[in-house]
Amino acid sequence: MASRTLVVDNGASTIKCGYAGDGTSYRTISNNITRSKAERKTFVGDQLDTCKDFSGLYYRLPFEKGILTSWDVEKQVWDRIFTGKVMPCDPSTTNLVISEPVLNLPNVGTTYDQLIFEEYGFHAYTRMSAPHMAMYNDIPDLFGQKIGSGKKRIDCAVIVDSGYSFTHIVPFWRGKPILVGIRRINVGGKLLTNHLKEIISFRYWNMMDETHVVNEVKEACCYVSNKYWDELDICKKSPRANKILQHYVLPDYHEQQTGYVKGKKCRSKSKPKSKKAKKAARGSNDMDLDSEDEVNGHGSDDDIVHNLSDNSMEEIEEDEQVLTMNNERFTVPEILFNPSDIGMDQAGISEAIVDAISSCDEEIQGMLYANVVLVGGNARLPGYKKRIAHDLRQLAPSEYEIRVGIDNDPLGFAWQGGQRFASMDEFSSDFKNRLVTRAEYLEAGSALCESRFRAGV
Repeated sequence: MASRTLVVDNGASTIKCGYAGDGTSYRTISNNITRSKAERKTFVGDQLDTCKDFSGLYYRLPFEKGILTSWDVEKQVWDRIFTGKVMPCDPSTTNLVISEPVLNLPNVGTTYDQLIFEEYGFHAYTRMSAPHMAMYNDIPDLFGQKIGSGKKRIDCAVIVDSGYSFTHIVPFWRGKPILVGIRRINVGGKLLTNHLKEIISFRYWNMMDETHVVNEVKEACCYVSNKYWDELDICKKSPRANKILQHYVLPDYHEQQTGYVKGKKCRSKSKPKSKKAKKAARGSNDMDLDSEDEVNGHGSDDDIVHNLSDNSMEEIEEDEQVLTMNNERFTVPEILFNPSDIGMDQAGISEAIVDAISSCDEEIQGMLYANVVLVGGNARLPGYKKRIAHDLRQLAPSEYEIRVGIDNDPLGFAWQGGQRFASMDEFSSDFKNRLVTRAEYLEAGSALCESRFRAGV
């Protein structure tokens, strides 16, 4: 029997990987091959961490619109993970738990099986979607509750996974996905970054080739507005009266390797919260913004808008290249909730959640509304949780309680669930029943994998 289990959340933008049972740590690496125009080098996966100049990077991505289409790129990234270059790994004595896209295509799943068993030779493996992995977490703890004695996990929840290429809403009942309730929105972090690139290139200067830099600007400056029209009026005021305006100092990759918001460069990071403080933040009411922002590492709603402290108004130095961020800070993330703003004929996240729950049996809709869990990279945007909770309260029937939960680390929440699934005793029988060994695969082929994994999406 294999001695260790490697858990891999194979996202379209980043891969989260680590061994089950090694605490809660995992490593995040880029899931792409990049070419640096400045350094004239090619970086595969984790090698991007050694890049010294992120201007003018050209990307080759394995995923397109959420589907794994370029196996040549993906295999080169996997080679670094599974051959011991990223972390110690001996596939012949290792079990593998790996994520796959929601409603993955059968031929793509077959290629997973062939590579993992025939190319790398893992002892055994199973694959499931990232939302399915997330279901193995202690979801009631997000709401300050405990799972009753004798229960392995929560029975009913809606996982809202907003990632790089898309946003999926997947309702679960008794640990299994409700297929008729799955909804997909073709809006993710990639679209937001590309849209911000176009805005900056139109209003200021051409940054269409600066994907990495613009993505850092988005993560540093953007937030989800809960008073959209009021804040749009604020943006029309003079710079001194405009409390939304921010100045982002771009990196020059000589003296300054990373960009920063003017006035925040010397701001120290907050100390890690104790477990007691984290539980208090998680267990708060779904409409309590202060607690939500504690989870996300931000202040109150006023802090989000009034990010310009006295230090932020310091004069711009001559050698600084500064990007002014005004209404772009909240109009770009607004696409998540109103894709029609850029001409997409799709519902926003809040409407899609209601539609997904409404398609399920009426008897469980109340439980689904009371267990909405936000995961994925876009869930780190300040104000994201409060906006969804507010919108759901407006759209859902009044007799249902609305609870929206989010973890301290929504990006790694799926990986955390995967490692709990592979390491905790209460899931051991489920884990063994889902595993397919290499010997079984060589005898029965991918048909056996499909029958074992079909409970996932």
